[in-house]
Amino acid sequence: MRPWTNPVFREAVAVYWVDGQAYVTYLFYLLILGALQLLALVLPSGEARFWIGPAFLFKFSTVASLLLIVYLTLRFAGLEFLAWRFSPLRHWLEEERLSITAVAGGLLSILLVHSLILLLLAAPLLAWSGAIARAPLADMASTLPMLFLYAVGYGIWGLVGLAFWERKADTRRVFIRWIFVCFFLISGAFGAWAQTLNPVAFLLYHLGTLEIAAAPVRWGVLWTPSLIHWGFQGVVFAVALALLAWGLRRVQKGYN
Repeated sequence: MRPWTNPVFREAVAVYWVDGQAYVTYLFYLLILGALQLLALVLPSGEARFWIGPAFLFKFSTVASLLLIVYLTLRFAGLEFLAWRFSPLRHWLEEERLSITAVAGGLLSILLVHSLILLLLAAPLLAWSGAIARAPLADMASTLPMLFLYAVGYGIWGLVGLAFWERKADTRRVFIRWIFVCFFLISGAFGAWAQTLNPVAFLLYHLGTLEIAAAPVRWGVLWTPSLIHWGFQGVVFAVALALLAWGLRRVQKGYN
């Protein structure tokens, strides 16, 4: 089923973008990101370093964008905004007789569009910070797809929370916040291996701020930080996708 013919996706289009219900969140997102960049420039500790240093402002802006984009995609996917405007999952699976694949495809399409919109909104601010901080063009170009992959790879956990705790909003909110805290904040504090897996630490490594030692050769493979990191991200996404299918199957059987 194509995304634009998927009723789950079309409902989200009507609520979020036709009725304009998501625009306020997008506006606050831009204001917060812009305010963080402004503070980075005007605070006394950032005067010369952010203007003439090795792309410090761009790196700061990129990390801020990463945290904001992933946090908002998690919340959008978990229907923390305007949950009452959406039909329950059971409606699509039982009354509309949609398959689990169709419902999951519609939910993933919503996640992809939100991730892309948030990335496009952040792109001008990132380009501005990169220009005045003299960031290498290669770093600026490679950062955007990385942010998109993180948004989708972790935003899907918001869908997992929705599938398992659609009727328990408080539990779903706690789950979404713990996913964010564990993967993005806590995981980088446990040595080099943890930093290799942590998105914030790896992004700083990619931009040349943080050093991560390469792992030795095992089983004939050189386990570079990039290979370890993106392999782990693939596992995280695959596990979330399997849990999403399992959660929707539970809803279909009436366990949610």
